[in-house]
Amino acid sequence: MLIILCLVLMLRAVCTYGLHFEAKTVDVGQSVTLTCSRPTYDTGASLYWIRVISGSWPEVLGGTFTFNYDLWDETPHMTAKQEPGTFILKIKKVELSDTGVYYCMKVSSDKLQMAFLNGTFLKINGPEPDITEVIQVPLSDPVRPGDSVTLQCSVLFDSQSKTCPADHRVFWFRAGSGESRPSLLYAHGSSGNKCESRPAARSTHRCLYSFSKNISSSDAGNYYCAVAACGEITFGNGTRLDIEELSMWDLQKANTALSVSCAALAASLFVVTFLIYIIRRKKCDCCKV
Repeated sequence: MLIILCLVLMLRAVCTYGLHFEAKTVDVGQSVTLTCSRPTYDTGASLYWIRVISGSWPEVLGGTFTFNYDLWDETPHMTAKQEPGTFILKIKKVELSDTGVYYCMKVSSDKLQMAFLNGTFLKINGPEPDITEVIQVPLSDPVRPGDSVTLQCSVLFDSQSKTCPADHRVFWFRAGSGESRPSLLYAHGSSGNKCESRPAARSTHRCLYSFSKNISSSDAGNYYCAVAACGEITFGNGTRLDIEELSMWDLQKANTALSVSCAALAASLFVVTFLIYIIRRKKCDCCKV
């Protein structure tokens, strides 16, 4: 049946006329059943359940014939099988990764035609993350090329929230000017550099994450701390990093200071050499006497 489906996809267009579309919302851990009508009169056709997830290729979950057929496709997580007048897809104990669009498609092998019979957008509600706030501290001092900068991010957690037992991961992103998308710089593990309870609210924990970098002139931009937990990502308010280039006046001052230092060093060497000469001459005069 999969060979027939591939041939039809390559050779003929897809018909979506009369497509019935619905949306379903299910909590994590529950089971859900999607139903597709099975026209038994069309004996030369096959039915398929197809899942489409953003960023992935369409996935065929199972197939059957329109006539009564005893075999079915089954995995520990999904079952696609016939029932009287229908072709169902049962998903057991749904996970966050099951969120996507599910299509029931009919393929007529004799006519090389295919049509979507219905579609379902399945949204999985996960547990709420226990993150209450992500705070980034702005930089107070100007930054110049060659400086070392440490960015800090405070993540506040509700320690009494038990809805999300998953570990947290912290990422640092940079969004530079002229860049189409942020770039990932660094990823922390599930524990911060320093974690402590807040005296004002015993149910709140704070973890401090830091990221250090030697700055070059191309590192200007907004730096974001992002915390991933329970299938969601929470971003901080961002830290703006502006690079202060050296002006001509600063370069002249630096050159003047370097020249003065060199002159002082040369004068010191001359004085030391002169004193050594005087000391040796006195020793020689003492030897002659």
